[in-house]
Amino acid sequence: MKKAKQPAFDFNGDIVFENVSYTYSKGTPFEFRALNGTDISIKKGKITAIIGMTGSGKSTLIQLTNGLIISETGRTIIGNYSLYAKTKKIKEVKDLRREIGLVFQFPEYQLFQDSIEKDIAFGPINLGAEKTQSLKNVPNLLKMVDLPVEYASRNPFDLSGGQKRRVAIAGIIAMDGDTLVLDEPTGGLDPQGEEDFMKLFYNLNKEKGKRIIIVTHNMDHVLQIADEVIVMHKGKVISVGDPFEIFSNFDLLRTIEIEPPKLYKLAYKLKEQGIDITTSKFRTVEEVANAIKLAKNRK
Repeated sequence: MKKAKQPAFDFNGDIVFENVSYTYSKGTPFEFRALNGTDISIKKGKITAIIGMTGSGKSTLIQLTNGLIISETGRTIIGNYSLYAKTKKIKEVKDLRREIGLVFQFPEYQLFQDSIEKDIAFGPINLGAEKTQSLKNVPNLLKMVDLPVEYASRNPFDLSGGQKRRVAIAGIIAMDGDTLVLDEPTGGLDPQGEEDFMKLFYNLNKEKGKRIIIVTHNMDHVLQIADEVIVMHKGKVISVGDPFEIFSNFDLLRTIEIEPPKLYKLAYKLKEQGIDITTSKFRTVEEVANAIKLAKNRK
C-alpha cells in the first residue's frame, strides 16, 4: 500500500515494553491485574511467539503494541515512537495502526462492512490509499488467505468462523505494515487451514521481512515457525529464548502448565528410556530421527 504521507516516526524498530502494567475493572469486585510491571523487547524482523496459561497477560500485552489500550505505568516504545502510560489521545494513531496490524482472537469483532471486498479494502482506504487500487488488490489478497476470488461480493457475516479469520487477516495484510500481531490466529480452522496459515506467516516474515507476533496455545506451531519465545506468568515475563531453549526446560513448562509440542513429548519419553535428545535442536520428524541416531551413536 502506498502511504498517503510519510509518517513523522519510524515504527519499524524493536518494540520495547518498559515497566508496563494494566488492570481490568479497576476499583470493582472484578478487578484483575493483567500486567504487573512487565519488561520485554520484541525484535524487529523476527517471528516472536508469546505463550503462557490463560490470564497470564499475553493478549493484554499485544494490545499495547498499537495503542488499542494504554498502560497504567511505564511506556511502550515502537521503533522511535513512545506511548507513555495514561496517554489520553494518540495523535499518530493512523500511522501506528498502519504499521502494527492486530488480528483479534475473535475475527467477527473486526468485520463490519456489507461485503468482503469492502472489509478487506477498508483499512488501506481509511489510511489514505487510493480506493480503486485498494479494491483491485482484493482478489490477490483472497488468494493469499486461500479464499475463492468470487467471495469478494459476499457478506462476511455469512462465513464460517475460520473463513472470517481469513478475511480479517487479509484486511491486515492489505495495509502492508511492518508488523502483524496475531491473537490465536488459527482458531476455528481445520488442520490444513492451520498449516496454510503457518506457511503464510512464515513466508511473510522470511520473504517480505514482516515482523510476526503470535499469541497461541498451540505449541506445535510455536516450534514450527518461532525465532523467539516469550513466556508469561501472572502478568510478568518469566523466560525468553528460542523454542529449543524453552521446550527443553521441563520445569518451566510445568510452572506455566503448558504441554510441550508433540516432538518434545516424544523427546521426554525417550529421555526416560536413556536416550536424551532434549539438548538437540529440532523442528521436524526428520530432525528428531537424526538426533536419535546421533544420541545412540554416542552411547
